[in-house]
Amino acid sequence: MTTRDPRATALARFAALFADETRAACLLALLDGRAWTAGELARHSGVAASTLSEHLGRLVAGGLLTEERQGRHRYVRLADARIAQLVEDLASQVPSGTAVRPRNLRESSAHSAMARGRTCYDHLAGRLGIAVTDALTARGLLEQETGFALTDAGMEWFVSAGIALDRHSRRPLARACLDWTERRPHLAGVAGAALCRHALDTGWCVRIGSERAVKVTAAGERALLDLLGVEAAALR
Repeated sequence: MTTRDPRATALARFAALFADETRAACLLALLDGRAWTAGELARHSGVAASTLSEHLGRLVAGGLLTEERQGRHRYVRLADARIAQLVEDLASQVPSGTAVRPRNLRESSAHSAMARGRTCYDHLAGRLGIAVTDALTARGLLEQETGFALTDAGMEWFVSAGIALDRHSRRPLARACLDWTERRPHLAGVAGAALCRHALDTGWCVRIGSERAVKVTAAGERALLDLLGVEAAALR
């Protein structure tokens, strides 16, 4: 007689949290790393506030989201970087060509902007993220042979670029995150988060639209060319 693994039920329940289009839409939206109100997520998902509230309750109870209240507003965000990684990894497993096609010009433009450059929780993704990752690797600053790792030269590069790294974080210094549009890994972890934060704080990149898309500014193009040799054409 075969004994069922006691983890099977828990795993099935956890997986079921992702198996709903509305909840999936919320999780993908929250990959921008910011806190959203329930009303904002309801409008984004195209469902009634009461319906969205039920879904958020399940996601919070399941440990995927955390919530806080300020006055009459309820804010939610992804629980932590591990959940963000899980959502992005699942999105990257969707077979190419099976995604729903944009219904109009606005959706097509938004999709193009996301593919060009976006935030993936707290690091850069899309063609922008890949271009930066490739440049770091080509210059010997990032090692990809046996998993992502900053080289000694890479550590010095972050210092010289004025990008502070949190050496006391429990997160890995560098981690590969599979990009769901490019189907290649981009830089995540402490280094990826620091680089993304620096890019936004210094105005190398600016957020555009209401989702996760970012655009490289003229100042960003100059900085990435000077610091990493990334050509502007690779960022457009």
